[in-house]
Amino acid sequence: MVSKRNILVTGAGGQLGSEFRDLEKSLPEFNFLFEDRQTLPISDLKSVKEYFTRHKIDICINCAAYTAVDKAEHEKDKAEDVNSKGTAFLAAACKDHSAVFIHISTDYVFDGLAESPYSPDDQTSPVNYYGNTKLMGEQQALNLNDKTIIIRTAWVYSMHGNNFVKTMMRLMRERESINVVNDQKGSPTFAGDLAEAIMKIISDQNFIPGIYHYTNTGVTTWYEFAKEIATLIKTNCTVNPITTAEFPTPAARPAYSVLDTEKMRSTFGLSIPSWRYSLQKCIGPISA
Repeated sequence: MVSKRNILVTGAGGQLGSEFRDLEKSLPEFNFLFEDRQTLPISDLKSVKEYFTRHKIDICINCAAYTAVDKAEHEKDKAEDVNSKGTAFLAAACKDHSAVFIHISTDYVFDGLAESPYSPDDQTSPVNYYGNTKLMGEQQALNLNDKTIIIRTAWVYSMHGNNFVKTMMRLMRERESINVVNDQKGSPTFAGDLAEAIMKIISDQNFIPGIYHYTNTGVTTWYEFAKEIATLIKTNCTVNPITTAEFPTPAARPAYSVLDTEKMRSTFGLSIPSWRYSLQKCIGPISA
């Protein structure tokens, strides 16, 4: 009898981690271990080492992250502890136990000045401290574990956790009108699609190390994204376009966050749905 492979999912209470929980019942061939910041503080080296010693981890999917982009500008130590130091500890533990390390990163490692989709090999240059810590985490992971797969994604949403889609749905039901930035471009990502893509890689045992990009297909702006949400939930709320300058934030945002997913699709044989299709799939049942 072939033993089940043990998959550790960190950041299990977040959007992507929760999507793996939803998939668990349909994947009985794997043994999932779900941990959050309380049960496994990844920035505590002793805790990480003891955890990997107790459990035979075959694959670690690191969904844990400090994602408060604006707070990171003044909570630099907290952001670095999780996004850089914690990532390094997990990568090293995976190396020590011959485990595959799948690390989730972000479009925020780029400066947003491009005019065509960013490829995984393009020059990185974060415009805020959150992006800086995520880039440090990538570098640590690649240096410490030669079985590292880094997946950069962008504009992630789900019916779990906190995200743009859920915020828009709430505001549209509370207000007569809302203002949404219309000069930042990107590709939304349904966390459920990303979780399924990662599980296909694991199921196929197609562990080809390197940096990859995954988002849903198509390009939009936050304003256009919000308009589509409004259409799907059939709200009477008016959505008004504004500029980034009219909505200042403590941390700068990249104006262009479109990621080139060709390497991800061709390497792992993936078919990636459009963002409009996946948005409807995500919120359709609750907006009907």
